[in-house]
Amino acid sequence: LVATGCIMMRVCHLNTCPVGIATQDPVLRAKFTGTPEHVINYFFFVAEEIRQLMAELGFRTFKEMVGRTDKLKAREYIEHWKAKEVDLSAILYKPKAGEDVAINHAEEQNHHLDEALDNELIERCERALKNKETVRFSMPIENTRRTVGGRLSGEVARRYGDEGLPDGTIRIDFEGVAGQSFGAWLTRGITLDLKGTTNDYVGKGLSGGRLAVYPSEKAAYDPQKSIVVGNVALYGATGGEAYFRGFAGERFAVRNSGAETVVEGVGEHGCEYMTGGVVVVLGPIGRNFAAGMSGGIAFVLDEENRFEKLYNPEMVDLEAVESEENVSHLRHLIESHLHWTDSEVAKRVLENWEEMLPKFVKVMPQDLKRVLQERQEAELEVVQ
Repeated sequence: LVATGCIMMRVCHLNTCPVGIATQDPVLRAKFTGTPEHVINYFFFVAEEIRQLMAELGFRTFKEMVGRTDKLKAREYIEHWKAKEVDLSAILYKPKAGEDVAINHAEEQNHHLDEALDNELIERCERALKNKETVRFSMPIENTRRTVGGRLSGEVARRYGDEGLPDGTIRIDFEGVAGQSFGAWLTRGITLDLKGTTNDYVGKGLSGGRLAVYPSEKAAYDPQKSIVVGNVALYGATGGEAYFRGFAGERFAVRNSGAETVVEGVGEHGCEYMTGGVVVVLGPIGRNFAAGMSGGIAFVLDEENRFEKLYNPEMVDLEAVESEENVSHLRHLIESHLHWTDSEVAKRVLENWEEMLPKFVKVMPQDLKRVLQERQEAELEVVQ
């Protein structure tokens, strides 16, 4: 119920959630008093109301309701110019059929999970899964292979929980074009190295693992000017590392809450609704960067001095990269990017570090900055 009320407010992107869910503000977070038992109780009420509605309609099970378009009625005398001419007869039409004809679940679905690439990955990683022995191997990949690494990560989580495996336990070197959601939910201890490109949602829900994507040396295109990663990369990532040599599509790192990543250019809406983690962009960005960004930090190399025209200023401030901590962290991530992808951009930046550092813009969420200042002031008061 609390969550429903929060959604109705429609302020999740403003960091002003009145019930303390969609916010980084500790004062507002303290207002959240919900428990799992409240959610359970809520769904009991939902189920009870559904049973009452089904009884009124004369149904005992959900299966009985499937296909019963005769129970649906279209509204009449609608005045809205868009809706009044809509003809629903084709949707509401119920073909004549005998009682023995199935109107739902007419055939068994086969998701071909027995053919999933992860079955082979799990088998070849058994020594790592069982004894935490180091495993590394190479294999080709095609874009028909989706969510590669997801089930392998699930197997690690089943055995070792959130702790995962020691860093570097499993490394798989792929070559080719990966399908959607490559490296989804990748957990600690797994590194997926891809010489090639990926489709959308790479690193979705990244959970402590490591991803590295870079073009083959045989590629006929320039990675500094080309997209190698699709849209919505690192959606909802909670931890881990990702290094992309080349551009990413739109909504890069949307809702990222913990992953650290380096990319060489992003499309529109980069870092949208981000709440944590660190994003380094070593190249151009699209418009509306940092929209709804309430946490985390972004460092953007603004060599063309265009950043101020493209970012969304509603919730973030722009700063120079000056603190020793920020400079050290930024350099470390770029060095890691060079190590994993052999990036020419990273090499140029590091070789000309003193000249390039002033060209970086630090994107800092206003609320996060305020919270950090208040925490620092509180610590000073304790010391005094």
